[in-house]
Amino acid sequence: MKLNLRKSLQKLTRMQHQEEEDDIQDFYHQPGEIPGQINIQEDAVKTQIRLVDYNETYLINKKDITPQQCGEFLDTQSVSWVDVQGLGSPEVIEELGRVFELNSLVLEDVVNMAERPKTEDYEDQLVIIARMVMPKPKGSGFYSEQVSFVLGKYYLLTIQEEPTRDCFEAVRHRIKHNRGIIRKHGADYLAYALLDSIVDGFFPVLERYGEKIEDLEQEVIIKPTPQTLRKIYKIRRQLLKLRRAIWPQRDVINSLIRDSGNLISDEVRLYLRDCYDHSIQVIDMVETYRELSSGLMDVYLSAVSNKMNEIMKFLTVMSSIFIPLTFIAGIYGMNFNTEKSPLNMPELNWYWGYPLCLGSMGAIAIGLLLIFKRRGWLDNASSLKDDNP
Repeated sequence: MKLNLRKSLQKLTRMQHQEEEDDIQDFYHQPGEIPGQINIQEDAVKTQIRLVDYNETYLINKKDITPQQCGEFLDTQSVSWVDVQGLGSPEVIEELGRVFELNSLVLEDVVNMAERPKTEDYEDQLVIIARMVMPKPKGSGFYSEQVSFVLGKYYLLTIQEEPTRDCFEAVRHRIKHNRGIIRKHGADYLAYALLDSIVDGFFPVLERYGEKIEDLEQEVIIKPTPQTLRKIYKIRRQLLKLRRAIWPQRDVINSLIRDSGNLISDEVRLYLRDCYDHSIQVIDMVETYRELSSGLMDVYLSAVSNKMNEIMKFLTVMSSIFIPLTFIAGIYGMNFNTEKSPLNMPELNWYWGYPLCLGSMGAIAIGLLLIFKRRGWLDNASSLKDDNP
């Protein structure tokens, strides 16, 4: 059993190392690659552009527009939110770069979906790259997606990989129905609202992992299996991905509070402080769950060891019971000849010899069971089930 457990641990460790190598490969460009080059995956979704232009009194909402149409709203005094979803149209992405006058390195960062969360100041533009996560509707795990922001004085350009999912629907609803104060502020407040939605999107994912860890605690104690070990490794791996996403994001928000230039007002910096507090709370939860999942590994190994000890104890008890019975059966199986000597097992000629022999063996077995029971040797960890609420 120890050998099988060791093999399972080695196999899961190899799988984990392979996943880490894949992640490292995704986060690096190819050696010698030209700076500013746009790399778009072959299965990328066709690009769609949505425009929301608003102020406190009016609202314009357009879908499937061209980059040239977006350029008409960049110099207006109202707030223009250009939401680009999908990266499967390179010509549209390049045209957006010309309309918004994006540096080639900026365009590379916002399009290549493997960048570390960061912020860069380009005088009249502020580039923010964040990582958005959302729980999967079925099964375990979560979606992870890069979201890029280009903040100007009166506009905000957002670029995301998938058009079918994001955590911005609540912000769109507030803009559409003029809820709260979002339409009374500028593009910097819109950027804060979207960043706050991204950070708050971590909480539903972490809540699901908290429930999984609670279920695994019961499973590890009551009925640990090799599948349980696989679940623990999977949770640890996914929590590591969450940690990689939220840690640099905290630094991004802190940089916006301290070093974001004139594009973010002092009032919005106060709101960003609240967003920063939320990111700290997310980090605390991630670290707590990672420690719990690491502790589950130790509990699993202890539970498997205890289970093996119970099996060995049971086999030892059974062997202890049958040792005297085997001894009696062995003696009377030697076939002594009582005609030669009355000392050669006179019990073989007794009328009740066979029942007395079986009765003696049964009495010995029952007596040993009672002794083992009184000393507590027959108890096992299954009694823990009664202690669970």
